[in-house]
Amino acid sequence: MLETLTRIQTIRDRVRAWRQNGLRVGFVPTMGNLHRGHLSLVEQARAAADRVVVSVFVNPLQFGPNEDFDRYPRTIEHDTELLAGAKADVLFAPTTFEMYPNGYERSARVDVPDLAGILEGHVRPGHFEGVATVVTKLFQIVQPDVAVFGEKDYQQLVIVRRLVQDLCMPIAVLAGATVRDHDGLAFSSRNRYLSARERNVAPRLRDALHVARKALLEGERNYDALQLAGLRDLQKAGFAPDYFSIRQAADLLPPREDTREVVVLAAGRLGTTRLLDNVRVQIR
Repeated sequence: MLETLTRIQTIRDRVRAWRQNGLRVGFVPTMGNLHRGHLSLVEQARAAADRVVVSVFVNPLQFGPNEDFDRYPRTIEHDTELLAGAKADVLFAPTTFEMYPNGYERSARVDVPDLAGILEGHVRPGHFEGVATVVTKLFQIVQPDVAVFGEKDYQQLVIVRRLVQDLCMPIAVLAGATVRDHDGLAFSSRNRYLSARERNVAPRLRDALHVARKALLEGERNYDALQLAGLRDLQKAGFAPDYFSIRQAADLLPPREDTREVVVLAAGRLGTTRLLDNVRVQIR
């Protein structure tokens, strides 16, 4: 039966009791407004651990001044129902004051400098500092053995893995495959902002990624040309693209001659809604 906890000390006490019984703890951090993609991460955590904690916290520190913090959908009752059905053990839903008792503006920060300023970080300055900070705080609170993050937010996944490594945290970070709707659009909490016309256009983001993937698999190595073509495809579809980039999958550096796996990442606005997606490609 799902238990909802809101206090840091309470969740620590619950996890401590599990550990005293030799149980392995899995963790899925979210900002709520859950969908099938989130539930797949919960399922993956359940397979890797004896007990699963899911957090729901809309983190103000990762939103810029002109972003959608105030209108970000908060659906805690629906989220609770979904998590109960997914057989999560604990929903951790702290208040902003619980997470930032001295105010988030004055909070200590965690930065992953060589990864946080590119791609999403270039478009959204300070975003990944906010992500790294809240993830570190949540890891310190829950102290899981395993944490699961979705591949749809690929740069976030790479950053979390780096901070776990750099800060010597004994946590295995697992990647959950992107879950897609019937037409290929990746599930996202922001998809609800799309108009009916925009929803029909949105899968063109994935289509552009797969055009680049096909070219790479066929031997194309002119990355600059592929990136430019991807940007143009998105513009023709009606997006205002922020980037279309091919990077090394392991560290998001530009590909080298000996690179064996790349990730093609793209993001942009469709109307007022910002979407992002990616696809990994094994280089022959």
